[in-house]
Amino acid sequence: MLSIDGAQHRDLRTGRAPWASGRRPTRRTLKQDRRCDVLVVGAGITGALAAERLVREGRDVCIVDRERPGLGSTAASTAMLLWEIDRPLAGLTDLYGFERAARLYRLSLQAVRGLQSLVEQREIACRMRARHSLYLAAGTTDAHALMKEHELRGRAGLPGHFLDYRTLHHQFGIDREAALLSSGAADADPLCLAHGLLARAVEGGGHLFDADAVHYDVSGRRTAVLMDDGHSIEADWVVLATGYVMPDFVASEIHRVTTTWAVATPPQPRRGRWRGGALIWEATEHYLDLRTTDDHRIVVGGGDDETINEPDARANATPGKSQFLLAGLRRLFPDIEPCAETAWSGVFGTTADGLPLIGPVPGHPRILAAYGYGGNGITFGFLAAELIAGVIGGRRAAWYDDFPVGRPMPPALK
Repeated sequence: MLSIDGAQHRDLRTGRAPWASGRRPTRRTLKQDRRCDVLVVGAGITGALAAERLVREGRDVCIVDRERPGLGSTAASTAMLLWEIDRPLAGLTDLYGFERAARLYRLSLQAVRGLQSLVEQREIACRMRARHSLYLAAGTTDAHALMKEHELRGRAGLPGHFLDYRTLHHQFGIDREAALLSSGAADADPLCLAHGLLARAVEGGGHLFDADAVHYDVSGRRTAVLMDDGHSIEADWVVLATGYVMPDFVASEIHRVTTTWAVATPPQPRRGRWRGGALIWEATEHYLDLRTTDDHRIVVGGGDDETINEPDARANATPGKSQFLLAGLRRLFPDIEPCAETAWSGVFGTTADGLPLIGPVPGHPRILAAYGYGGNGITFGFLAAELIAGVIGGRRAAWYDDFPVGRPMPPALK
């Protein structure tokens, strides 16, 4: 019998984000034991993406969550759908070689395109907009380092332009040494996206339950998952999409938990907006990321901290983190008089190498996990749904081996 560590059942989000919830899918009460093809544990964005895909492929799918769908880490997301991975292409090349690093970057770019196509085809109203991304020089990443990154991206067939100081200042009014401007990104309302996907899954025959998975019995040919109310769901496959909360039988030496903060300003006048609403982020560990919303607010995220994960500590840190974020916004755009209309924080999982953990759990090949997304939560969530559906469907692709759940720490990072 495998269990979830009860100490990990903590709130995933503190504060209030500006996202609309749309039409919330209704969770049912699990009134009796059930059987299904696939049990998806977690109804956030990853669980929603996986459930929608599996239902569309004709699977009998149950989805369980102990909270209202999407109101954990998904609601805390700034929903910047970047194909650029937390670790730059140059850094990923140093770890795994250029060919693999380039393949992963191209895969991430395809994921954003695939997600946009999915939203359009399934008619999900989530305010998704195509965007450019603007990657700013910061910290030790100077113009020379950005030029090297740009050259590697060109060699990999990735889109983008190098902007020197003069061009960057002229086009965006930003006083930084250099930047990379790339097409292929997007943004969205993460709650509407998650709820829309779940709605499509339920419309297609999926079953969404208000239930908390606490034990996993893997002794038989099927996995029996016991809920906190005493009922169980028996499934051929189990998909773990539980945010940063890992069951105790999923171990990873490269996974870590961190908290990020965000603020949203009131709607800004035209002078407070930048060209094209590009998604802006900085090339430094203590980064900021910025986006606009369709009602002209500015959302600023960052201030990540691995030492502050408990709800009370996060709430106490929010005023100071909010001022940090607003000060960063003011440095980039001195003409803006920023203030925070709303502020929030969220806990999420990340990895030492910047790549997610997606695939079979070591020792339990019919339990599939999806963790450690870092700043690419929704983008990697789409890849997780693709990989998970492929494995369950008996398909095979070379990239399925690129995100193993039990991979060791790369020697260069030890």
